[in-house]
This record gives sequence, structure tokens and C-alpha cells, in this order.
Amino acid sequence: MSRHPARLCAALLLAALVLVAAPASAHVTVSSPDAKAGGFGKVVFRVPTESDTASTTKIRITLPEDTPFAFVSAQPKPGWTVDVQKAKLDEPISSHGTTLSEAVRTVTWTTSGDGVAPGEFDEFALSLGQLPDVKSLSFAAEQTYDDGEVVAWDEPAAKGGEEPERPAPVLQLGSDEPAAAPAAKTEDGLSRAMSGVAVAAALLAIVLALQNRRRA
Repeated sequence: MSRHPARLCAALLLAALVLVAAPASAHVTVSSPDAKAGGFGKVVFRVPTESDTASTTKIRITLPEDTPFAFVSAQPKPGWTVDVQKAKLDEPISSHGTTLSEAVRTVTWTTSGDGVAPGEFDEFALSLGQLPDVKSLSFAAEQTYDDGEVVAWDEPAAKGGEEPERPAPVLQLGSDEPAAAPAAKTEDGLSRAMSGVAVAAALLAIVLALQNRRRA
């Protein structure tokens, strides 16, 4: 009779650990191998397809309005067209001896092919400069599926709070050292781990109590 509680205990523990370890919903993110404040860099947007039935066929990136870039180049992708749109600036800016009255505002990649299938991801890159002297840059992304669904990734993260449902892609800048994990994500990971331990301990206690009652 003692084998059944033991098996139940193992199954419940495994279920609890799998639940805690399950990854959060994927979303559009941005990173760079070489971007630094004051310089130029390649900025890469990673776009996963979350839908179970539709493919991603368009991704539009909106650049920060308060820190316009003098130089923007989009990396071409086979099977995708690139549309770069400029907008007039509220105030002209000077960059490398040139005064600019407009700057690139959005870059859109579109495909008429299969796109990014469910369960897959793709990457879309820009070359930007000069990067402003700030710690981070927030972009906005709009993801379109071939079934007509449009998902906007543009929600800012609250300081010290939980990550929003559809967070805006944020690029970390300004350090030669490896970037530390954002506080919200670090705290979330710790919280998930502690919750998992607590759930596992509670389940174990329940199973042991049942086992002791049967032996009594």
C-alpha cells in the first residue's frame, strides 16, 4: 500500500516542477552584438510566432521618437520586402555636420510567402546610428499574422513591477560589461522558483500525511 503514495508523490512533484519551469509567453525582443551609446550598432529584433494556426507575415518596427537616428539601414531578407518611412522632426538635429529635418520613423518587413510558421521565429536587423547616450532604448513592434490578427508589442514596463502582457522591445546600452538581467525578470524568476519549492513541499507534506494515516 505504501507504493501508491510514493508514486503519487513523485507524480505531483514532477507536475509542480514542470509548472514552475514552464516558460512565459514568447514575445518580440531586441538585442545587439555591438550597440553602444554614442556609436553605431546592429540591432536585431527576434520575432516568434505565438499563434498555433497562423504565420507571421509582417513586422513593423517603430523607432524612438524622442531620440531620432541620423542613419538607419535595414538588412534585406530573401522573400521579404522592406519599407522605410520617414517623418518630419519637431526640431532639426545636427549629426556629423549635417542638419536633419526628418528621420526614419518606421521600418516594415512584409512577405507574400509562407512567413514565420507557428512554433518558429525569425530575426530582422537594422543598423542604427548614432545611438544616444542613454542606458536603454524602447521600440514598438507590430506583428501581423496571415489570418488578419495584429499584435502590438508596445507596453512599457513599470519600474519594479511585473512584465506587461505585451511588452515593448527594450535595448540595453552603455556598458562594455555583460548586461545584467532586468530587475523585474530576475525577481519574477526568483518568485517562480520559490513558489515551485513551496508547492512541492506542500504536496509532499500532504502525501506523507496520507501515508501516515494509512499506516496508523
